[in-house]
Amino acid sequence: MKIWKAMLPLAAAAIVTTGALSSSVSTFQTTLTATAVDDNNDDWLHAEGSRLYDSEGHEVWLTGANWFGFNCSENCAHYLWSADIDDMLESIANHGINVIRFPISTELLISWMNGTPNPVSSVSANNDPYYAINVDFCNADGSIKNSMEIFDIIIQKCKEYGLKAFIDIHSPHADNSGHNYNLWYGKETADGTMVTTDLWIESLVWLADKYKNDDTLLAYDLKNEPHGKGQEGSAAAKWDDSTDENNWAYAATRCANAILEVNPNALILVEGVEQSMSGAMAGDYWGMPDRRDNSPYIPAWWGGNLRGVKDNPIVPDSGTSQIVYSPHDYGPSVYAQTWFDKDFTTQTLLDDYWYDTWAYINDQDIAPLLIGEWGGHMDGGDNEKWMTLLRDYMIDNHINHTFWCLNTNSGDTGGLWTGFQYSPDTGTEISWDAEKYALFEESLWQTLETGKYISLDHQRALGTEGNSVSLTEFYDSYASTEGSNLDGGTIWDGDSGSTKPVETGETQATTSTTTSVDVTGDITGDGAVTNADLVQLLKYLIGENTDSGLDFSAGDVDGDGTITGFDLTRYRQYLMGQIDSL
Repeated sequence: MKIWKAMLPLAAAAIVTTGALSSSVSTFQTTLTATAVDDNNDDWLHAEGSRLYDSEGHEVWLTGANWFGFNCSENCAHYLWSADIDDMLESIANHGINVIRFPISTELLISWMNGTPNPVSSVSANNDPYYAINVDFCNADGSIKNSMEIFDIIIQKCKEYGLKAFIDIHSPHADNSGHNYNLWYGKETADGTMVTTDLWIESLVWLADKYKNDDTLLAYDLKNEPHGKGQEGSAAAKWDDSTDENNWAYAATRCANAILEVNPNALILVEGVEQSMSGAMAGDYWGMPDRRDNSPYIPAWWGGNLRGVKDNPIVPDSGTSQIVYSPHDYGPSVYAQTWFDKDFTTQTLLDDYWYDTWAYINDQDIAPLLIGEWGGHMDGGDNEKWMTLLRDYMIDNHINHTFWCLNTNSGDTGGLWTGFQYSPDTGTEISWDAEKYALFEESLWQTLETGKYISLDHQRALGTEGNSVSLTEFYDSYASTEGSNLDGGTIWDGDSGSTKPVETGETQATTSTTTSVDVTGDITGDGAVTNADLVQLLKYLIGENTDSGLDFSAGDVDGDGTITGFDLTRYRQYLMGQIDSL
């Protein structure tokens, strides 16, 4: 995806001074230190058919978001120039995201592997006791740690908040627009090193070996959006049965074998290509000129075309238990594809594009899918409609996903975050796009009745707000009663180990023993105050929602008899955890 580059200087290192940390910062750090992390290294996953399971045979669902920056010239996740890493990861986890996809460059991995980690140029880190931000990124002398050290710290902190992570190789070279390059090889790094296929594999194997005993880093997305049009020939990624260097299927199989040799527990995510052969006419070949009619090529989104799996699947020497296919899919605000040239529905999208391109892999139980990128602007029109249709299809069909993206500086899509404000007294205030998050939030793995987010960590729930359960707690106490929203609503049968669809009224009959009561702020009438209520209130205030089926009187949370922006502010404060009740 297109990225807007933020030109920000490296913040000053620590200033030598005396005094104590503010009470709020001290309290927060004490809380974190007291939180037990899960170091059992037992959270690795594997595939059976189209589903992912943990080591105990329990099904899991990866529902996350992207946070880019390690792929860029800054060599670090973006917005750490404005916000504290603990505040950011805590907010991510509190919002129910259970996995983060971190784009990274092969160039950066090579620098780590060679023992000369590239420096970062976009981190604010200061151990001044009166302005402590990203203290863990500072060396004892106040200088800022290098990119590898900061990445290691971020992964460790993901563990502390119950989050899992995986990396994707976004480009061979460190470049804010590196995703535009077609292939996984063939670009020089800043020091003149040519990234070859062998070096790409070697750097990934090095990282997999480094993290083979840490199940926080669950998976490796081998290359972001291999692409190129067929007529580009050897300069474009293809998918066939050859051993040509630009054959993505061959390269991905080689890389998967090498990673699984050092860490047989890692998931290997394989994206698609852009075009495949159509078979329109006998004798057509990869690299031939395109035709206006009966094109020899079938188009798709970059990284979206997985038609080749049907005849040439990725089969490592150890089998396919660690293979997950990871297409990308976007809506008309990114590009006006032909399948949007109608009043499209889920069925037309399946017929015109989704099914033959990637959905058949899930439907035919070939392998799990993880939509590595989806998202876009909230336009109130076709793009929002597409996001909703894809979201619901993923929910109904146990498809894993990571939303693009958390960052606000994605030029094509915007982000889930809208801004940051750091204060030494209160830490970072992170603003979320309430309307976009409300659309996305429904696709996060959560229990059906109580709405608790489900962690992928057996011992550690997500975040600090008590709105999540660990994987063990879910299967011990929730899965066989209220179930989760996986597959559109399923209950786990503890005796058989299988899941069954939730029938109307079933969860109420098996889990509810209390009488429903009115809840202050519950506009939607579902018994809880969520971002869905905030979105309805926002639409009401701007005159776009007068749905008589909603109880807008519940939105008067300050009790002054009118619904105003003051009520909206209290909703935001409550949902962000800044106030305890409405």
